[in-house]
Amino acid sequence: MTETAGLILSFSMVVVALLVLVTVLASFYSIGPTQIGLVRKRIGRKLPGNNPVAFEGEAGYQADLLMPGVRFKFKPLFTVTKHPWVQVPAGQIGVVIAQVGKPTPIGAKSGRYDSACGNFTDFRTFVEKGGEKGVQRPVLSPGTLAPIHPVAFLVITKPQVFGVPVSDEYKNLAANNKLNFHAFGLEEWQLDVTRIAPKPAGESGKVVDMIGVVTALDGEPLPAGAIASRLGGFKDVSEFEGKAGVTDFELMGLILGSKNDQHNNYQDFQRFL
Repeated sequence: MTETAGLILSFSMVVVALLVLVTVLASFYSIGPTQIGLVRKRIGRKLPGNNPVAFEGEAGYQADLLMPGVRFKFKPLFTVTKHPWVQVPAGQIGVVIAQVGKPTPIGAKSGRYDSACGNFTDFRTFVEKGGEKGVQRPVLSPGTLAPIHPVAFLVITKPQVFGVPVSDEYKNLAANNKLNFHAFGLEEWQLDVTRIAPKPAGESGKVVDMIGVVTALDGEPLPAGAIASRLGGFKDVSEFEGKAGVTDFELMGLILGSKNDQHNNYQDFQRFL
């Protein structure tokens, strides 16, 4: 080997070593304390069907997220994008839409939920428990701060929509900074916590008591001829009404309040159904 060839070989080895070093250093990701890392695999088996998330090492978005800290993912094989934890402001709620899971049954307006899934932070359990696509029955409560998979779920809050949309319609809106709660047919007041409290009425400003009338938009239809629904029907009300000395106030209390603990004042929609 000539001296020139040796120099070229040595130079090539140095260049290769530098490239390897740069690649390795670039493969470390610093995930902030309120961030998650969404991993996308560049090569591998193709995902089956229209599933946007890989569970078994296929190419595409991976089911497992990178949690806060310094993490390593070999850059030529993986790309990592950082996303914020979902945060619901005080006095507001977050509406969750699943982009993965089983199809929602025909006629249903929301997906069945299992309490084992937590605040949608356990994506694998959600899928294993038969989680369904579409609007989810539980909402995220005020002050929620959670690392939710940004491809598996979209979370709608008043300030912003968290997540990476899968459908072309929502992708285009996101690209033009127009993906907000209006895009999902929601009004601003629907993302506020419902408060039932005394309110001033009329010009006199007199404070009057208020009640809340609830209309369910999902569930079994009313029996023929009925104008109102109640869990278990009204048999207990009829029996109570037939007792001597029952006042209208007592009867009203039975009708309005006796079933509320079964669904936590309509906050547990899954139990209500």
